[in-house]
Amino acid sequence: MSGNSSESELIARVANGDQNALAELFSQHRDRLWRMVTFRMDPRLHGRVDADDVLQEAWLSAVQRIDHFLIDASRSIFVWFRLITSQTLVDIHRRHLNTQKRNAGAEFSIDRGWSSSSTSTSLSFHLLDNLTSPSEAALREEMSQKLNEALTDMKDIDREVLALRHFEQLTNREAAQVLGISEQAASDRYIRALARLKTTLTAMPGYLSDDGG
Repeated sequence: MSGNSSESELIARVANGDQNALAELFSQHRDRLWRMVTFRMDPRLHGRVDADDVLQEAWLSAVQRIDHFLIDASRSIFVWFRLITSQTLVDIHRRHLNTQKRNAGAEFSIDRGWSSSSTSTSLSFHLLDNLTSPSEAALREEMSQKLNEALTDMKDIDREVLALRHFEQLTNREAAQVLGISEQAASDRYIRALARLKTTLTAMPGYLSDDGG
């Protein structure tokens, strides 16, 4: 939690079942949740499912779980909202892609977050936007293969910390809470994984870094 008095007051009101306070908290974190949804959404759903609709469904789910608010959100209100939104997105994947229950369930775990294959797909899709233009189909396919190989060589937790920190833009503390590791371990893994990824990307022709590095 951020520790500011306004958020603390809202949380206290939510603990007493105040839905308006919950709505205000959700609104404060809406932009960050929207970023997570757009990053994690399967490319096949682009144009079919709107991120705002996902957030609306997640909000309704949060309301249903308000009685368990303090237990579930004891560490970070944002991490709690993100968990609910992630679960909502998995359900939407299942409905729209007709995914088998066992496969859809494998996409996301309450304890571990998104599966390694799902995270790799999201990372690859968004990173390729920096590597090639949509018209360069042949080059894009070659880059995709090389990028997927590089991501596959990474440990699952390193891919996940990259996704959380670099694309979802979580703080180090939030990423550590999501992953269930110490803040120091999260920081060390992120620095090493980011350096390794940049080495791979800069070796690819046409790569344009967002941060100039």
